Amino acid sequence: MAASAAVLRHLGARLARLPPRGRAAGRLLLLLQQRRGIRLSAPAPIQVTVRDALNQALDEELERDERVFLLGEEVAQYDGAYKISRGLWKKYGDKRVIDTPISEMGFTGIAVGAAMAGLRPVCEFMTFNFSMQAIDQVINSAAKTCYMSAGSIPVPVVFRGPNGASAGVGAQHSQCFAAWYGHCPGLKVVSPWSSEDARGLLKASIRDDNPVVMLENELLYGVPFEMSEQAQSKDFVVPIGKAKIEREGTHITLVSHSRPVGHCLEAAAVLAKEGVECEVINLRTIRPMDIETVEASVVKTNHLVTVEGGWPQFGVGAEICARIMEGSAFNYLDAPAVRVTGADVPMPYAKNLEDNCIPQVKDIIFAVKKTLNI
Repeated sequence: MAASAAVLRHLGARLARLPPRGRAAGRLLLLLQQRRGIRLSAPAPIQVTVRDALNQALDEELERDERVFLLGEEVAQYDGAYKISRGLWKKYGDKRVIDTPISEMGFTGIAVGAAMAGLRPVCEFMTFNFSMQAIDQVINSAAKTCYMSAGSIPVPVVFRGPNGASAGVGAQHSQCFAAWYGHCPGLKVVSPWSSEDARGLLKASIRDDNPVVMLENELLYGVPFEMSEQAQSKDFVVPIGKAKIEREGTHITLVSHSRPVGHCLEAAAVLAKEGVECEVINLRTIRPMDIETVEASVVKTNHLVTVEGGWPQFGVGAEICARIMEGSAFNYLDAPAVRVTGADVPMPYAKNLEDNCIPQVKDIIFAVKKTLNI
């Protein structure tokens, strides 16, 4: 009944947006449905790719706030290297969607300076590997200025683009920067997995008064995910600093971010057939990390496996394990925490070697069985 009432309220809200003649006909239909006791299903979620979710978020934020603008290589006339900014240059023009030279240090500095002056730039890196050319601007200029100015100079800038391994692009284009930027106070770092994550986190990042690094994944851009009607709202945001439990479980906790979240869910589905129920946590945010959600899950399951595409040493998984060890949840562990990470080598170009350097579903299953001693 509650669901039916919610649907009726939703239809009423939609009717209010119709012209008078349409509203009259709609109200008559709604009244007949109520009197006849017809039970209406909730609106079905739609399938939206991560690429389209990011495009929608940028479009809506550019429209909502005239201080927002996008800059980067090929973001305007070419519609973006990955078509994330498709159609935005034609809609908003040269002053809001700006093509830049191939000079990350230069256009990142422009973005940081614009943020200090009161604008809200979105700075796109064609890949976060290229952000190393601009890391002085990201760390020394963006991350530290608010603190060094005693809070008088906020820097509301978003640095976004694909992060981590793609496919066949070699060692210089395959690094995960979650641990790099997550290490630095003054930055917020988010890492979406689904379309809902991407849409909600990008909107939240643009509205935040702090510099935010948004680490996307190129291999997810074309992947469709279900998006609820709530997530399609222009007011929808995903709170920065809050993880999401993607799957409930009782035997072991799997914690991940970005593309490996999907691998964790696949592994959980396989293990469920063997009687092992995994709880899968999508971190969504690297900094500030929602360690409370992880701790609560570990208290319930008594086992922990972290999964990430980055290198093992000083990685995100290492930080999670340390925080669990230092907190009260450590007393609830029945076995040592286990990390599943990328291989500790520069990414090979050969596909068979590349596959062995990136965590796979089989690696997660092996780690779970090792942890549970089965």
